[in-house]
Amino acid sequence: MDLDGIEAAAPPKKRHNNKCFALGCALLASTTSTLMGYDIGVMSGAMMFIQEDLKVTDTQMEILAGILNVYSLVGSFAAGRTSDWTGRRITIVIAAVFFFLGALLMGLATSYGFLMVGRFVAGIGVGYALMIAPVYTAEVSPARYRGFLTSFAEVFINFGILLGYVSNFAFSGLPHNLGWRVMLGVGAVPSALLAFGALVMPESPRWLVLQGRLGDARRVLAKTSESDEEAELRLSEIKEAAGIPQSCNDDVVEVTNKRSHGKGVWRDLLLRPTPVVRKMLISTLLIHFFQQTSGIDSVVLYSPRVFEKAGMHSKSKLLAMTVAVGFTKTVFILVATCFLDRCGRRPLLLGGTVGMIVSLLGLATGLTVTDHHPGQRVEWAVAICFASVLAYVAFFSVSLGPVTWVYTSEILPLRLRAQGFGLGVAMNRLTSGAISMSFLSLYKAITIGGAFFLYCGVATVAWVFFYTYLPETRGRTLEEMEEVFANKKRKTPSPPEGTQSQDQAPTAGPAA
Repeated sequence: MDLDGIEAAAPPKKRHNNKCFALGCALLASTTSTLMGYDIGVMSGAMMFIQEDLKVTDTQMEILAGILNVYSLVGSFAAGRTSDWTGRRITIVIAAVFFFLGALLMGLATSYGFLMVGRFVAGIGVGYALMIAPVYTAEVSPARYRGFLTSFAEVFINFGILLGYVSNFAFSGLPHNLGWRVMLGVGAVPSALLAFGALVMPESPRWLVLQGRLGDARRVLAKTSESDEEAELRLSEIKEAAGIPQSCNDDVVEVTNKRSHGKGVWRDLLLRPTPVVRKMLISTLLIHFFQQTSGIDSVVLYSPRVFEKAGMHSKSKLLAMTVAVGFTKTVFILVATCFLDRCGRRPLLLGGTVGMIVSLLGLATGLTVTDHHPGQRVEWAVAICFASVLAYVAFFSVSLGPVTWVYTSEILPLRLRAQGFGLGVAMNRLTSGAISMSFLSLYKAITIGGAFFLYCGVATVAWVFFYTYLPETRGRTLEEMEEVFANKKRKTPSPPEGTQSQDQAPTAGPAA
């Protein structure tokens, strides 16, 4: 056999070890999610000191805690249009600038009203950050590693929560009128670092194609693909999705379609969507809705109050317990990143939601028992409450936590992705705000155990929706998602890592 002749006829693919470059881009982009996580974590402990220092009521405190999520709606709606107009990278810088200013204002606040102004500015930054981090990462990542890389957004949310908890514990020894201001003001440091880091990031190749900058897009894809052939295949699929002829190979082409700047998107997304786009939008909105209404903010934001109701009263012990919660969340989100591309989105989502249901049932039962024994410490009930909280955040962190951001950042068509994902973030923040601002009133109305029984029921409904409605997307390119959602019969996912994926197969065609 003439091996030399075969090699000459079919030269091997030129392969690159570019996973580290894509990893670096994902890490930098996902750092924006730290901003929201830090705010959640630090506010859970700072609330105790703010209430003492400013002499505000429980109602004012739950509004203060949850209003940032409502304010973030402004950022999430604006981020969709901003990222289509100026690019994904500049939008990340804008997110960091808003949160930097908000953190400074909160740290310098002298009254409840001043503090609310700081929450408003920081909220806009959080809205921008939540929208742009998963979208940028999904667009720059190859399908083979997209679940792993896109899940970093949730990793950094959890890391931010842990930092917030540690900040609470570290500064709790300061005078009350100073401690909470330092806790909130320190949040300006990571946002400043992020703004400078974003300046060295490449732009999203899919956004570049929409602007007609094919040469720039080709260079970014070459850095984030494993071979030249894969880079050209990805570029070909993006061009088809953007409506650019395959024969056009100039570095810069004129794009006459004004939709590349976000125009006409709302009509195609909300007023006259195709059946496939409608299904994608429903999936996006409801998975974000269920992520928040299953009670995660009530557990994380009010964990000191929950542990206090379970029978713990020392402030130092309460803050130490919250650090344990943050550590558990961070560890298990790291576990999830290792399995998103191996197991798929659906298995993690369905299995983790079952664990959440059982954990919420245990927490509700334990809190109900302690509620019926006022003034007494029922040790076994306290143990069940603590174990259930840790189990709940662990199951959330391997399922609804990361899968929500990964799944909704990858399913929408290219032209609708930024603003469609912005709608999902808006739903997320709206429901998060509603839960955060109503938890204290809710548990006073139906008992704290009853509140978690309610969350348990919502999680059960969520599991039914996930099982019956959401198809698997593991291993599919972003341009193939319309094909996946158009099929009545669920597509079989691509093979696990280590085998040839759809994104790498030379014969894989672009989405219809």
